[in-house]
Amino acid sequence: MKFILGRKVNMTQVFDENGVVHPATVVEATPIVVTQVKTAATDGYAAVQVGSGARRADLINKPLRGHIKELGNFSDIREFRFETEADLTAAAKAVGDKIDLTQFKVGDVIEVSAISKGKGFQGVVKRHGFHGGPRSHGQKHSEREPGSIGGGLRNKVPKKMRMAGRMGGDRITVKNLTVLHIDAATNSLYISGAVPGRRGTLVEITG
Repeated sequence: MKFILGRKVNMTQVFDENGVVHPATVVEATPIVVTQVKTAATDGYAAVQVGSGARRADLINKPLRGHIKELGNFSDIREFRFETEADLTAAAKAVGDKIDLTQFKVGDVIEVSAISKGKGFQGVVKRHGFHGGPRSHGQKHSEREPGSIGGGLRNKVPKKMRMAGRMGGDRITVKNLTVLHIDAATNSLYISGAVPGRRGTLVEITG
């Protein structure tokens, strides 16, 4: 399994060899460092933990500093799970190894996970796609109201009822994206389509 961490930069366009334009998201994926290798025997599952980015050493608490030791002052630490112990062994990752963009190539099909943009408190029309009330004669202020929630004999609102509330800020995974271009000089990965999050969002890329 291929994996790396990156930061969403912006969106742009990429022309292929046939002159067809493709919308693309630019992700800056600097090399990451393996900080821990987890196995089923020691941790109950197979995974590789990696560190990315940098920050001041005094902003890192003592437990984390003892964990990463002299590997670097990472701003982000994530882990990528493997389905089986054999997949982890095949990946052949060890603590201190660096992982960069050389593992990817143009045409690779990948998955991207990130935290979506937060949109604050929103009504049911924007949050759930409700149609609102009728615009006919006799209706005054019900254009964007949710309407009845089906009270009946209930004395409380059922769980999962679609109502107004905080929207966005969820972990979103987009599958079947394609690597359109790789710029090794700037550690940039050009990915087809849009990926979740605002500019600067940390994204997890697997392939």
